[in-house]
Amino acid sequence: MRRSEFDRAVADEFQGRATAVVTDLVLTQVGGRTAAEAIEAGVPPREVWLALCDELDVPAERRYGVGRIEPRRR
Repeated sequence: MRRSEFDRAVADEFQGRATAVVTDLVLTQVGGRTAAEAIEAGVPPREVWLALCDELDVPAERRYGVGRIEPRRR
């Protein structure tokens, strides 16, 4: 997962709360950091995304493959 995919996934899942979720919520799975701090420290965005999902009880069907842009049609 790229950072841009992480950003899209967070925005899609948490909508108006997205900024607060990334900057305020402390995640034990990524060393007691916020999502923003974890990414800044080099934790892969995919790992941070899954930690957010675990913490906020995002259903499994909305965890995988989110944030990806659909491939361009030729």
